[in-house]
Order: sequence, then C-alpha cells, then structure tokens
Amino acid sequence: MKKNLNINVHHLTRVEGHGNIVVNMRDGVLETAHLNIVEPPRFFEAMLKGRKFTEAAIITSRICGICSLGHQITSLKATEAALGLEVSEQTVLLRKLLIMGATIQSNVLHAYFLAAPDFLNATSVFPLIATHKDVVVRALRMKRLANEIGELIAGRAVHPITPVPGGFTQIPSSLELSALREKLINEGLPDAIATVETMQSLASSIPQFHRPTEYISLKNDTDYAFYD
Repeated sequence: MKKNLNINVHHLTRVEGHGNIVVNMRDGVLETAHLNIVEPPRFFEAMLKGRKFTEAAIITSRICGICSLGHQITSLKATEAALGLEVSEQTVLLRKLLIMGATIQSNVLHAYFLAAPDFLNATSVFPLIATHKDVVVRALRMKRLANEIGELIAGRAVHPITPVPGGFTQIPSSLELSALREKLINEGLPDAIATVETMQSLASSIPQFHRPTEYISLKNDTDYAFYD
C-alpha cells in the first residue's frame, strides 16, 4: 500500500539561522520538498544611513556572530574604496590571516557540530562526547585555535574591535605572531589533516546528489581569493 506522508518541521536545528522544512507525499509519490528560510529582514542598510563612516564596520559586523569578521572586512574595503584609501601590505596580510581564522572556525562549526551528528547517528554533538570523544575534543581545539587568531589580531574573536578604515588601531608583535605560527604548525596542521581523514571516512554516509550548477568565484594566481 502506497503511503501519504506530510512532514512540516519548524525551527530546524543545526542550521546557521532559521529554517523550516515541508515534505508532502501522496500515494508514495513525492509532491513537494521545500526548505523555507524564515529569517525576517533586519534592515542593516537603514541602520547605516546617516552614521559616520568609522561606524560602518562596527555595525555591519553585527550581521552575524559566526562570520562577523567577513562582514566587517567587506565594510572596511567598501569604505576605503569610497575614500580612495590604499592600505599597506602588512594590513592586507593581517586581514587575510583574520579571514583564514574565521574560515576555519566557521567550517569547524559546520562540519563537526552541525553535520557530523547526522552522519554518526547522533541527535546532536553531545552524545558524541561518549562515543567519539577524540573527534569532539579535536573540534573544540580547532575552534579555540581559530578564535585565538581573531583575538590576537582583531582584539576579540566575535565583533572585532581593532580593524578600522586604513588599517588597525593596534597590531600584534612579531613575537606574538611567531608563537601563533608555531601553534598553527604543531597543533592546527595535524588537526586539519585528521579532519580531512574523518570527513573522508564519512563520505559513504552522504547521499549522492548532483544538480547542474554554474559556479562563479574570484581567483588569483597565488592563494585563495578570500580577500580579493
């Protein structure tokens, strides 16, 4: 006997933001499968009107607590372009390092805390503490190290305070940067390699799905174009 099925889930867990899912089947045939993003507009554009240009990056970093650095640097680059400011190579390198740290912490959050529980048959990351403690500890260690990059260069990991139009109000010393480099090599790199191996081991649990898509991205000849 073919079944009718109606699934309507509000407030999906383990997503960055808010979403609902609706699935309807009639006589065993899928009729609808919708993911609805239900976040309301937040009117950051309106909040920026009439504010000082020095406040723009502070305000826009509040768009997201997870990727606040990306929003802030985007705002800084827009402000500098409008004012015709050219920043130093040192500023560009420090900003790139910040973006790399933000990318690490965001991807660790996604891979380990939002996605991995599904592949390991867990309701959340908490049951994995008992069954896969080494994986959870690694995830927390990587998240902590990524946050340390933001804290050292930008003053804090969430809603940074030292990046400003034209550069930084304060920069780390060469000794502090050298210590961070050693930590990234000795702790971060082995954890990154272990992460790739862990995700490869879960590949068979991921349903095969392909949708023809045209991809567009920035690129350069030396590194990932996170900042370009």
